[in-house]
Amino acid sequence: MPARSSNERFGIVAVGIHWVSVLVVFALLGSGLRADGAETSLSKAAILKFHVPLGGFILLLTITRIGWWLWADKKPPALPAPGWQTSSAKLIHTLFYVVLLGMGASGVGMLVLSGAGSVIFESASGTLPDFWDYAPRTPHALGSRLLMALIALHAGAALYHHFIVKDGLLKRMWF
Repeated sequence: MPARSSNERFGIVAVGIHWVSVLVVFALLGSGLRADGAETSLSKAAILKFHVPLGGFILLLTITRIGWWLWADKKPPALPAPGWQTSSAKLIHTLFYVVLLGMGASGVGMLVLSGAGSVIFESASGTLPDFWDYAPRTPHALGSRLLMALIALHAGAALYHHFIVKDGLLKRMWF
């Protein structure tokens, strides 16, 4: 499989970034929800030791993906579909980038404003702050819900194309 995409399918770089992103986003959503429901500061800090670096990783991976599409590769042409489906797909993909970048920015903002980094990473004594006291917490929470909705729409559309339309769409984004 070539590194760059062809007219028929995505290249290995795009496919790899996509599926690594899928795994990381699922891990982030799970750990974020778990941290939000943690009963003690100690257990929340333990979850955030996993969540925060992974959030930084997905932020860098998303920036890399955008750079890949802007300067190194071009996406295969969309498969024939009704105009509203093509427009919806473009909108959902754009929203994925916007939400992932916004989630990264709001996560960094919460860490910086709250000073929680020392409690999470430096084994400093103390308790974590109530992140709801910091403005970036609201967009971070809303972003996670929007991300779940986008995933459902994206996966639903992919499965629709695979099982109903049978146009080979999923094969274009697989190894």
